[in-house]
Amino acid sequence: MENYITQYQDYLLKEKHFSLHTVNAYVKDVKSFLDFIEKSISEVSEITYQDIRKWLVHLSLQNLSNNSINRKVASLKNYFKFLYITKTILTFPLEGHKSLRTKKVLQVPFSEQEMKTIERSDFQNDFFGFQEYVIISLFYALGIRKSELINLQIENVDLNRQEIKVLGKRSKERIVPLISELSSILDEFLIERNKQFPSSYAKNFFLLKNGEILNQTFVYRLINNYFRGVTSKGKKSPHVLRHTFATHMLNAGANLNTIKEILGHASLSSTQIYTHTSLAELKKTYASAHPRFRKDDDVL
Repeated sequence: MENYITQYQDYLLKEKHFSLHTVNAYVKDVKSFLDFIEKSISEVSEITYQDIRKWLVHLSLQNLSNNSINRKVASLKNYFKFLYITKTILTFPLEGHKSLRTKKVLQVPFSEQEMKTIERSDFQNDFFGFQEYVIISLFYALGIRKSELINLQIENVDLNRQEIKVLGKRSKERIVPLISELSSILDEFLIERNKQFPSSYAKNFFLLKNGEILNQTFVYRLINNYFRGVTSKGKKSPHVLRHTFATHMLNAGANLNTIKEILGHASLSSTQIYTHTSLAELKKTYASAHPRFRKDDDVL
């Protein structure tokens, strides 16, 4: 039943424009399902919703969270959609399937004070220490995704126009403006990068010590390790920095549509999640601005 996996990978990469990281995760989930049912079924056209239900029970017995199970089902949905589109199967076995209920976990962003403590002197006094500082600065200043930072190309950084072209999800490009202070830092970084890698043909803006491009693990560890010394918050990741950027922008009065465009969200509903974390700031604004508000009253 794995005869269609290669075609499925090509479909996700070339037609859906998913990142390689996402494709690998989807394929891993699909293979897990196929391994589970292969003893009883030999052709994908024979798979029914009951077979999928048995797999879901199996996953549940492994104490996987509802979030994890829903993610695996999403992988399976994409696989069966591909098979249906290519007429490999005549019916869609997940038609009518409802996702498991999950608890909404509110991401806690870093505070403005925590972000103000980041100094260049916190990092090693060499090129790679400087690069770590630039990476963190870029995450916070632009709110870009981890994959977008890893794949950032030198040619897409225009310091004269003070803007960066970002390649987002599904290969969608967007232009993100740079503040002058960040432009100066990136200008200095490029000079040092050329000294560090004078004969490199690599197009990526950031490189590892061996001249290879950054990887997901390196970036995650960099953020996690640094912020251990900055905050006591549980979650420390590039996504939290993206969340922090959006929250701080919103708190400062930025328009929600503007934040949506900078983040590269397809719809405003994706951006609106950040309004929840700004509720405390909203209460303060309401308390100080409303003419009939009394300090001893409870708000909201």
